[in-house]
Amino acid sequence: MFSGSIPALVTPFRDGALDMQAFARLVDWQIKEGTSALVPCGTTGESPTLSFDEHYRIIDACIEAAAGRVPVIAGCGSNDTATAIRHMRHAQAAGASAALIVAPYYNRPSQEGMLAHFRALADASDLPIVVYNVPGRTVADISAETMCKLAEIPTVVATKDASGDLARVTMHRAGAGADFCQLSGNDDLWLPHAVLGGVGCISVTANVAPRLCADFAAACAAGDWARALVLHDRLFPLHKAMFTDASPAPVKYALARVHDWFSPDVRLPIIPASAASRAAVDAALVSAGVL
Repeated sequence: MFSGSIPALVTPFRDGALDMQAFARLVDWQIKEGTSALVPCGTTGESPTLSFDEHYRIIDACIEAAAGRVPVIAGCGSNDTATAIRHMRHAQAAGASAALIVAPYYNRPSQEGMLAHFRALADASDLPIVVYNVPGRTVADISAETMCKLAEIPTVVATKDASGDLARVTMHRAGAGADFCQLSGNDDLWLPHAVLGGVGCISVTANVAPRLCADFAAACAAGDWARALVLHDRLFPLHKAMFTDASPAPVKYALARVHDWFSPDVRLPIIPASAASRAAVDAALVSAGVL
C-alpha cells in the first residue's frame, strides 16, 4: 500500500509556537523532490510535546498541503488506547490515508495486551494502520509472531520496523505474506531491509535529502543494487549524523542549514544540537552533496 521514501516529518517551531508557514513549505518541497508519502506527528515530529490541538493542526495542514499528491500517514499512536482512537478518528475525518501507531510505550504491555490494543483500534476505526515497532524507545517489543497475528486484522496493512533485527523481514514475510507492506524504520538499515523484501523506509534523513532518498528508493525498487549501494554510501554519513544528538535536533539543524526559512528550534526535553553534532551534520551534508 505504501512504498519508497517516506519522511517522518519534523514539526517546525519558531519562538515556541508552531511555524505553519514553514511546515507547508516543507511539505511542498518534499513532494516536489520525489517523496512518495508523508508522516506528520511521529517521533521525529516531536509528537510527545504537542498538545491535542497542535497535533491535529499539523495533521490537517499536512493533508491540506499535500492536496492529494501523496498519501499522508498520520501519527496517531499513544500508550493510552482511548487517546490513540481519538487521534485516529480525527485523522480519518481529516482525510488521512492511514495511521502510524507505535507500540504502547512505558506501560510495557504483554504480547496479548499488544494484540488487544491494536484490535481495539481496528474495531473503533476502519482507517488503515501501520504498526510501528521501535523497542529502543518503547521498551515493549512487538514479536514477529505477534506482528504476523496483527497482519490478520484487515485494516493492519503495514509495519514500520525499527527493531534493528533484519531477520524480522523474512519472518514477517513468511508469516504475514508477501503482500504485507514492510517499511524500514532505520535509515542506516534501509538497503539490507530492501534486499530482504522491504518496500521503503519511514525516514529521518529524507527530511533534509528527499531527492537522494527518493532516488535510492527507486534504485531498490528496480533491483538496481549497484546504484543503490552507491547512493547508500553517499547517504550513510548523513544517516549517522542524524543521531549524533537526541533526535530531531540534528535534522532540524540540517534543515536550517539547507533552508533559510526553517528554524532549528526544538522543544524540551530535546535541546539544540551540540557543537560536535553540528560539525558532524555539516560534514555529512557536504559529503552527500546537499550543501
